[in-house]
Amino acid sequence: MASSRLVSRRRNSAELKAEVLAQCDAPVASAAKVAMSHGINVNVVHGWRQLAREGRTEVAPPHREFVPVPLAPTAPPGAESDIRIQLRRGATAMTISWPVSAAGDCAAWLREWLR
Repeated sequence: MASSRLVSRRRNSAELKAEVLAQCDAPVASAAKVAMSHGINVNVVHGWRQLAREGRTEVAPPHREFVPVPLAPTAPPGAESDIRIQLRRGATAMTISWPVSAAGDCAAWLREWLR
C-alpha cells in the first residue's frame, strides 16, 4: 500500500524575493550561500533569477527607509567641518565629503541615492 503525503508549497513574499535577488547581484555573491542563509533551496533562487531576467516576476523592490538620526555636534561652534560618508561594496570603498553648511543638500542627496 502506497502512503500519500500532502506536500504544501512554501509561498515567499515579494520582499523576501527582492532581498534574495539583490544579495545575489552583489559582487562575489554566491547564489548557494544566499539561498542557504535564507533557508531556501538554491534551485528556487535560480528560478527567481531566471524569472527576473525574463521580466516575469512579481518581485517588489527592497524596502529602504531613510531614518534621520539626531547627532550632537562634535566640532566647536563656528569651526567648519565636513560630513564624511564612507560607502563600501565588496573590495571597493569610497569616501564622500560634504560641507556641514550644506547638510540639507547632503541629506537630500543621500535620500535619493538610497532609493
